[in-house]
Formats: sequence, structure tokens, C-alpha cells
Amino acid sequence: MSAGKSGDLAVRTASGVALIAVALAALWGGGVWLWLLTSVAAMLMLAEWGELVQHDPAHKRLAMFAACVPLAILAPPPIAAGATFFTVGLIFGAGFFVAIATRKARLAFGIPYVAFPAIALLFLRDQPNGLLLALWTLATVWVTDIGAYFAGRSIGGPKLAPTVSPNKTWAGLIGGVVSALILGLLLWWFAGLRLQLAFASPILAVIAQIGDLYESWLKRQAGVKDSGTILPGHGGVLDRLDGLVPVAPAAAALILVDSLL
Repeated sequence: MSAGKSGDLAVRTASGVALIAVALAALWGGGVWLWLLTSVAAMLMLAEWGELVQHDPAHKRLAMFAACVPLAILAPPPIAAGATFFTVGLIFGAGFFVAIATRKARLAFGIPYVAFPAIALLFLRDQPNGLLLALWTLATVWVTDIGAYFAGRSIGGPKLAPTVSPNKTWAGLIGGVVSALILGLLLWWFAGLRLQLAFASPILAVIAQIGDLYESWLKRQAGVKDSGTILPGHGGVLDRLDGLVPVAPAAAALILVDSLL
């Protein structure tokens, strides 16, 4: 490995560890702390989304102002309503308002795209076993990324989607899926995660990879390498959370459906 690549990996690793530490601290604190972190992340992602899909500053500002409403109402009680169906309705309402006001459907789609992961994580954390469920969700994305990265680099082989993301391979996808399954089983054995959720971990790993590919496609459409530059070694917040965006709502849906059955 060249000195340049080694230095880039060191920066990426240090930045990744710092981000994980912040996420774990907010997850442990829950409540207002998790709401603050998810809301800030959502606003940063929406700003990057606005740059990817269009470049009208006034429309982007309008979308961000509209997103502030459901994100503010997402604050936990007694501050606001928290993760409720009312807040879900506000998210859709904000997106609909932006679509009508700007006639930019792709810009409007960014509001639910960034807000649903936030409400999903808060919903998971509010469950009786919420710390474990939220940790399982985040860690599944993390180990999927790590497993895919190392399996892809060490094994190589056929490309997964060469026109969208030339570096991704089928070996990387399989490595990510296997890593997620191992994590799920470890959390089942040592932390009491339900076995059904442990076996759902590979499905979430595939969803994470789809989210990654979707964001890669967006960047190709916009003609950029990264969604932003705020995170050293990682690019933008969307670059770092592209897998979590679909995984958090999927995990919340699993828990919600299970609670209703």
C-alpha cells in the first residue's frame, strides 16, 4: 500500500471511529441527545441532497425550513410529540408542501429520505429493549460496510453494479451479508436479541448495500465524487449514512409489525 493510500485509510479510520463514538454516546443517552444528533444529521443530509438533485439555493433553503417542522416535533416528550404517526404525517406534509411550492419532486423527496431514518431510530430507542434494538440497527450497517470492504478488496471478482459503483463486487456483498449474520447471532447469544431479528440481519445488510448503490447513482447523475466534504476521509454525511437511510426504517418496520401481530 502506498504512503498516500495508507494516510487516506488512517484518516478514514480515525474519522470513522470518532463518528461511531459520537453515535454510541447519543444512543446511550437517548432522549434529547439522540434527537439532537439525528436531527442535525438529517439537516446536513438534506443540504447535501439539495446539491445533488438541483442547485437553486432558494428552493434548497425552503426545503430545509420545511423539514425543520417535523424534525422539531420529533423531539421527545414533554418537549414535543416524539416518534409518533402524527410526526410521520408531518414529514409527508412537509414533502408535499415543497413539491407544490417548488415543483421539484426530487427535492421534495429528500425530506422523507432524511427524516424517516431519524424517526425510525428514535422509535427503536423508545422500545422496551430499545438500546439493544437501536444498537443492532446501527451496528448491522457498520459491520456490513466493513465486511463488504475487506471481502471486496481481498477476494475481488465480478462487479456488483459496474455502471453505478465500479468498486463494488459480489464478493463484497456476500462478505457484508455474512458479517451482518455473525453480528446478529452474537447479539442474540450475548445480549438477548430475538433470534428472528438475528436472522433478519442479512436482509438488512442487502438493504444497506442497495442504499449505498442508490446514493452512488445519485452522485453519478450529479457528476460528483462525494456528496460533501464535511467528514474527513468519508466525504459528506450522505456518503457515511447512505446504508442507514433505508435500514433504520426497515428495522423499525420489523419491530412495529412484530408488535402488532
